[in-house]
This record gives sequence, C-alpha cells and structure tokens, in this order.
Amino acid sequence: MESLYTNLTHRTELVLGGAAIGRIGEINVLVVGVGGVGSWCAEGLLRSGVRKMTVVDSDIICPTNLNRQIESTAANLGKPKADEMRDRLLSINPGAEITAINRIFNAESAESFNLTSYDYVIDAIDSVADKVLLLELCLRGSVKIFSSMGAGAKTDPSRIRAVKLSKTSVCPLARAVRRGLRQRGITGDPMCVYSDESPVSPATESVCGTGNCACCDMRDAHNDNGGNAVDWCAKKKRINGALVHITAIFGFTLASLVIQDVRKSVD
Repeated sequence: MESLYTNLTHRTELVLGGAAIGRIGEINVLVVGVGGVGSWCAEGLLRSGVRKMTVVDSDIICPTNLNRQIESTAANLGKPKADEMRDRLLSINPGAEITAINRIFNAESAESFNLTSYDYVIDAIDSVADKVLLLELCLRGSVKIFSSMGAGAKTDPSRIRAVKLSKTSVCPLARAVRRGLRQRGITGDPMCVYSDESPVSPATESVCGTGNCACCDMRDAHNDNGGNAVDWCAKKKRINGALVHITAIFGFTLASLVIQDVRKSVD
C-alpha cells in the first residue's frame, strides 16, 4: 500500500515538494456534506495525498444527484452518500483511513464530532443554521475551517472566488451566514468559496420536496428499513438547479485551500 501511495502522490510531489506531501499525508480532515461540492472536495483531497478523512452526510443517493455528485452512479441509488463516498475514496487509495458518518451535523449531534481532533474542517452544508453552528464552533475552538457558500443556481465558473467571508457579495447564503455569525457574537472571518454571480431563477418547477418524486420514494424505503436519511429538499423554501462544472470547482477550490495552507506551513 505504501508503494501505491508513493506513486499516487508522485506527480503532486513534483509540484509541492516532499515536505508538503509528507505533511499532507499526516493531516486529519473532516468533510461535512458530500453532495455537489463536498464530494469533489473529498476526492480532490484524497488524490492530493490526504490519507485520513471523515466524511459526513445524512442523505442517500437519488437520481437527481447524478448530474453533479461524484460518488453517485446508477448502480448505487438509494444508498447512504457517506458510505458510498468512503468506498469510492478507498477504491482510489485502499490504504487510507476513511470514516463515514451517516448523520446530520446540528445542535443535537455537534458534541459527538470532536471538532478539535481535526486539522481541517470543510463546511459543505446546505442548512444555514447548521452551517453557522459549525463555523461558530470551529472559530471558537481555533479549528481551521474552509466553507462553501451557495453553488446552486450559478452558471459562470469564472465568477468563483476564494475570499474571507467578510469580502463576499451578491451571494444570498453568504449574507445569511454573515448575519448568523454576527448574531452569535462571532468576529472571526473564515475563508470561503463563493460566486459573485447573481443566482439564476429556476427555469421550470421542481418536483423535489413535494413527496412525489423518485428521490422521496427511495428515502422513504431507506428509512423504513431502519435508515435516518433527512429529506433536505422538503426543508428548502426553493429548489435551485446546479451544474457540475460549478459545484466541482467549488469543491476543488476548497481542497486547494487545504493544500495551500499545508504547503505554507512547511515552507
């Protein structure tokens, strides 16, 4: 397995150097949310040499995920996203330590995650309340966190930026997160990935969240068999579309923030 890892990271080492690769192989990363953004971030991190990672998601794979989520295939519909993400990562590097948590991150579960045990936390959560909570706990605990703002309803990859949260504009999710942190008395200013493109309104009505789509049927069947998948679509005021060339760039940019930070630490 060590020989495989050496070959896996060889081209990366040619760019970053041996010291950076050595440190990348040691860090412990938590990725919360492995949907359209988080799944690509997790894969980018693993292919860059990260060997210890925990992936968290409370949902299952449904047909509407196929357009943008890297762990989603026609063969694994109805299966937990976190488990499938873990299995995909292990298919690339079987020697990695990948933990899958099929659970929602929220106020009730937050203590179980032991955030201070991670070197980096990736926030790819959709829920504003849960996102703000994760950011708050990491900032209060001096845990390095990189956060994704809204990748849905965007079309132009050239508008994607990595900036401090305070420097974001246009993005409704970023605005809500800034407000939420202020209300909690948090003055920290985390790095985030966002787009300054105005969101595109849905071109058609969505059946997601109505209880009348294949995703809902799969989720119901999963939960009837003892699962605890959360119906996120039903919790949203509006279902936005999403494009893989946007969500993937968000995810890869988040991964790059980790890699760049590690490289700076060994220079």
